[in-house]
Amino acid sequence: MSEILKEEQQNYLDSLLVPSAGLIAEMEEFAAEKGIPILDKHASAFLELLVKIKKPKAVLEIGTAIGYSTIRIAALLEDGTSIDTIEKSSPNIKLARANFRRSGLEQKINLIEGDALDLLKTHQKNYDLIFLDADKEDYKNLFDLSVPRMNDGGMMIIDNLLWHGYAASDEVPEKFKRSAQFIKDFNLYFLSYKGLSSGILPIGDGLGVAIRG
Repeated sequence: MSEILKEEQQNYLDSLLVPSAGLIAEMEEFAAEKGIPILDKHASAFLELLVKIKKPKAVLEIGTAIGYSTIRIAALLEDGTSIDTIEKSSPNIKLARANFRRSGLEQKINLIEGDALDLLKTHQKNYDLIFLDADKEDYKNLFDLSVPRMNDGGMMIIDNLLWHGYAASDEVPEKFKRSAQFIKDFNLYFLSYKGLSSGILPIGDGLGVAIRG
């Protein structure tokens, strides 16, 4: 895996993080053991900061996985505010529902089962914050379907836009070549999209941030 930061810089930043506890720590350990990708800790902290600043009334997450980022977002939502999260993997749905029950935040989380590529074609609800973290080859289509669901002034966060560093590397392992090219093509599309102010930040595995209007 390519290194995005030098080791000493990464170690320093890691040392500044508040250690995870409780269910969040258990989910991080489970994901590491099972090889399930979840949002990087630094990216999670930044996402939580954006939620606190934005104070969204409606949130959409595309790609629930085991519910890690869902729970971190839901914990910061004000009363009467909810997060809709879409997941198509049956095993992930089962794990996520169990984690939601344990979190005590079920009343703020609406898990929508199915393929976001199909669901978003008829979905009519608009959002103040959208978090996209799904299959990389689907990013462009999911992005195109999500933009109309953004309220004026709404924000979209997209994970993995540096793709382990391979988006900026000429030496990409064979198994990452296809996905790295998807990300490279998407980044150009994302940054040039009219109607959005956007950028890519070197946080975690690369976070795309866009604001509408």
